[in-house]
Amino acid sequence: MTEIHTENPRTLGRGICIITGASKGFGRALAHEVSHSLKAGSVLLLVARSESLLQELKLELQSFTEEQQIVVRCVAVDLSTREGVHETVMVAKQEAGNEMDHVLLINNAGALGDISQFASFTDLDKVNSYLTLNVSSALVLTAGMLQAFPCRPGLRWSVVNLSSVFALQALPSWVLYCTGKAARKMMFNVLAEEEPNVKVLSYSPGPMDTEMQKDIQRLTGAKYHLFPCQESAAKLMKLLLDNEFPSGTHVDFFTV
Repeated sequence: MTEIHTENPRTLGRGICIITGASKGFGRALAHEVSHSLKAGSVLLLVARSESLLQELKLELQSFTEEQQIVVRCVAVDLSTREGVHETVMVAKQEAGNEMDHVLLINNAGALGDISQFASFTDLDKVNSYLTLNVSSALVLTAGMLQAFPCRPGLRWSVVNLSSVFALQALPSWVLYCTGKAARKMMFNVLAEEEPNVKVLSYSPGPMDTEMQKDIQRLTGAKYHLFPCQESAAKLMKLLLDNEFPSGTHVDFFTV
């Protein structure tokens, strides 16, 4: 994997970073970026469904993270289930006794869903299944992490919501995707209003070279330039290191 990383004296501190959907695509690129910005004694918690892909990623990170004394832990779970969310929170909570000065939760997991006309969605279970993974799971996971790591003096808390331009604009045949992204944006806006000690960012990563984007082009016939995941991950990392955005803001890849 080609990494886009520049040396920077700023860091995310000694903390725990939880990345969902970490096994491939943007989540995988983020794991590489984040690993370079954590101080010794930090924990990188990688969450995805595929145990084998998570272990591959852990091996990729191992030489650097071992040298920097960063612990990489993998949690292979399905976040669309109650059990998957609970296990993720419980594994993270094991680190709550350590002296961390930063908790960073990156809600990256999600799915494209069915691209169909509005009137085709007559199956309640199908709609609920999509919303469970893409909305409810992110809410319950974030709430669980906030309870596991209560805000206190000296603890920096950051939450990233992987968003999309379609959280802001409607697109025909994309009712599930647009609804999920818009709901997540509002959900994390509420968190930003409620919790002044939690820095919240909704980040739209742009059209990246991922399986999802290839599926979109195949299904819609659209053709546009795809950017490397590492390029977008580096922009998100710059935002987090600069830490100058207002909590609750929505930032697009093209404006960074």
